[in-house]
Amino acid sequence: MSNHTKPSSNVAKIARRTFLVSTGVVGGGVALGLTLSPNRLKMHRDDAASGDEVILNTWVKLTPDNQLTVIIPHSEMGQGVGTGLAQMLAEEMEADWDTVAIQQAPADDNYINSDLGRGYIVGEGAQIPGFVYPMLDFAFLQISKGLVGQITGGSTAIRLTGYYGMRRAGAAAREMLMRAAAEEWGVSANSLRAENSRLYHDASDRSAPFGAFAAAAARFAPNLKPTLKAPKDYKIVGAPKRRLDLPEKVTGEAQFGMDVIVPGMKYAAIAQAPVFGARAINIEDPGNAAQKIVNLGDAVIVASDSYWEASNALRQLDIRWEGGDATLTSDALRAMHNAHLGETRHEEIMDKSGNAATLLQAADAISVEYAVPYLAHATMEPMNCTASVRDGKCDVWVGHQNPIEARDDAASALGLKKSDVTVHNTYLGGGFGRRGRTDNVVQAVRAAAEIGAPVKLIWSREQDMTNDFYRPAVVSRMSGLVEDGKISAISHAYVYSDAGMPDSERPFAFQYDVPNKRIARHPYPSPIPVGAWRSVDFTQMGFFNESFIDELAHTAGADPLEFRHAHKSDPRHRAVLERLADEANWGRPETPGASQGVAIVDSFASIVGQVAEITIEDGNRVRIHRITSVVDCGQVINPNAAEAQIHSSVIFALSAVFFGEITLQNGEVIQQNFPDYEMIRLRNAPEQPVRFIKSDLPPGGLGEPGTPPVAPALTNAIFAATGTRIRELPLTRAGFRSI
Repeated sequence: MSNHTKPSSNVAKIARRTFLVSTGVVGGGVALGLTLSPNRLKMHRDDAASGDEVILNTWVKLTPDNQLTVIIPHSEMGQGVGTGLAQMLAEEMEADWDTVAIQQAPADDNYINSDLGRGYIVGEGAQIPGFVYPMLDFAFLQISKGLVGQITGGSTAIRLTGYYGMRRAGAAAREMLMRAAAEEWGVSANSLRAENSRLYHDASDRSAPFGAFAAAAARFAPNLKPTLKAPKDYKIVGAPKRRLDLPEKVTGEAQFGMDVIVPGMKYAAIAQAPVFGARAINIEDPGNAAQKIVNLGDAVIVASDSYWEASNALRQLDIRWEGGDATLTSDALRAMHNAHLGETRHEEIMDKSGNAATLLQAADAISVEYAVPYLAHATMEPMNCTASVRDGKCDVWVGHQNPIEARDDAASALGLKKSDVTVHNTYLGGGFGRRGRTDNVVQAVRAAAEIGAPVKLIWSREQDMTNDFYRPAVVSRMSGLVEDGKISAISHAYVYSDAGMPDSERPFAFQYDVPNKRIARHPYPSPIPVGAWRSVDFTQMGFFNESFIDELAHTAGADPLEFRHAHKSDPRHRAVLERLADEANWGRPETPGASQGVAIVDSFASIVGQVAEITIEDGNRVRIHRITSVVDCGQVINPNAAEAQIHSSVIFALSAVFFGEITLQNGEVIQQNFPDYEMIRLRNAPEQPVRFIKSDLPPGGLGEPGTPPVAPALTNAIFAATGTRIRELPLTRAGFRSI
């Protein structure tokens, strides 16, 4: 199934109803909806422009001297999203890349990612007449207010906002400029051409820069269904353009949340309940510190003139906590998961065909159990937020993956109108899903309101590690039957704690051709907070599925890569495997004595195949020589950024495979800081050849798809080297270590 067009059942139901109500279809008001629906690309805030800037449409500003600014409704957390989106817009606008700059969109309803929602649910909608587009866009603006906001996550920015929104905004801006030039020159707009931020009328040998027509062009309504370029004509998209956010990061001018300084602000340290669900019922200050103390119930905040003073004062407090489950342990959680998997009354059948249950009663069927632990995000920039509350208004400075949600939750916490809260979104020092939550924002605004001064709240690393929204721990049971060298039946049952993955992304799917299958999830609410973690449920399912197919290949006595190829009919999947075999020298490792393991996962509309090449030293130390990645992500927008995303995903995944594990004892998280939650070191960071399959298909995601295949590729390589199957992570549980 294509992830570009098919929505989840829940999203589809909400979207359809909201669409009908918003557009006036309910009650027969189609004509009224067409008449009253505003032009989506005309929406903006007047103060979004400064100086002599002219707003052409929601996402485009232009100055008379031809400087183009693209307004970006996604957060920059190192992935280069602003540059990629600007490339897509500039391509359609026929802009000169050297004139392009980017600006973070305000946390305002005019800048909601409605094109993300529209693209996710209906795709491009080429079958929809242009005159219906105002109604369509207005409907998805209403949908997106509740479902999308300004979310950055799910590898959606390029594949949805970019493909369905930024291209259109650029093409619409170009058409507006051409109309203005045609009017001024007294010629047909069709007789004009645009190139490198200039308009040309070849018949009269006239030309002028875009900026000369900016003010006149702004009078026109943007075309919501402009003509878009064919990929063969691209000059900017697909080229390795410089990252627009890097210069100020190199010079130190870039502002992250930790950099914010507000006049008169206090620095705040925080202690949160050591046991999830506990409350602070009494606070004693033996040192009689003069600092401000705020009891939020599930957390205690101390504010002072410096973070050092606040932290020291916080440590002196005697806080009495009550409540929560102090008996909770990792062993107890594992037992709960196992018990839950034994029950079928609450299971949800996610995929079923044929008669897998009967076939898997065969004596030669194999059954195995896999498990992965809770994982923390461990972003390099600890959680932080600065807030000021005065005169019925609130300002928030934070690096957030959904600044509109941050605005809304801050308003709710303070009892203010949304319009009375302003969120200043900064760069993010790592997100990976963690900065999609608003707990730190709510804490900061409540503290600022109670203290009566601006407050900069900073979480210590220990508070960050022990109060995360963790990637869920999952136990998985898989059974399979191989007959005549092919898989005839497969079953999979797993514990499921909702971490935010829409069903339409199908992380539960066994991505191979099998005639008889039964896949069931067993919903189990996690007793500790869980949330999205880079690649969400694909990170667990990739490990389970790609490990098990390797076991089935071994049962069949088949080559693991060839066995995968034999069970794939999708031509894109087959092409990735074929290219991977060549690029990784499958069966002929470059390192003498090395072993190889392979995995391939389709996620976020991109396919990533990887081969890990390793050797084992001293019996249990794993040296990774290289991880070769072959990627089919449709159109590659910026090759340099795309390669960096895969490199980043691999390093992120390797840290989890070797070391990542959050454990509980007496209801408390054991891991406190990086000494007990390690990361991969430079000495064992592998070479990373990355190859992209050339494609004119719509772009897929890239921020996350490089993560899921890493664990199974590595553990399959360990099996090839040692004969030991790794069915539980991290590797330390099986006695393996990093070099």
